[in-house]
Amino acid sequence: MKKLTFRPILVSLALSLSVPFMFGGCVAVLAAGAAGSAVAYVKGALTATLPDPLSEVQSAVKKVIRTDMKFTLISAKEDAAGAEYEARTARDEKVVIQLDRDTDKTTKISIRVGVFGDEDVSRQILEAIKTRLS
Repeated sequence: MKKLTFRPILVSLALSLSVPFMFGGCVAVLAAGAAGSAVAYVKGALTATLPDPLSEVQSAVKKVIRTDMKFTLISAKEDAAGAEYEARTARDEKVVIQLDRDTDKTTKISIRVGVFGDEDVSRQILEAIKTRLS
């Protein structure tokens, strides 16, 4: 009876080649934004931390939705901890913008356009919000 020998080098090579394919959908794309904040696009949602208080970001988001992007605001839920806005684009795509108070001076934002996400439109919305805040 012949013994099977363990080949750690082949196993390591096989694992190292397969790992990028196993986790390809979970990779975040990071880019440096204004004021040193990081922006990430993960699984269809664009997220960032803005260096502005929640109340100022809420005001900017509403102006961007109605005036700059000309979306139809469907619903707005606001409280002291955060907010969620649902809107529709001219092509009837759903847009959800979520805000969470991070600190008294910073706000976390998440933007999702459509079912699977649209990174380009999400980035346009974020840039319009940043412009309103500056």
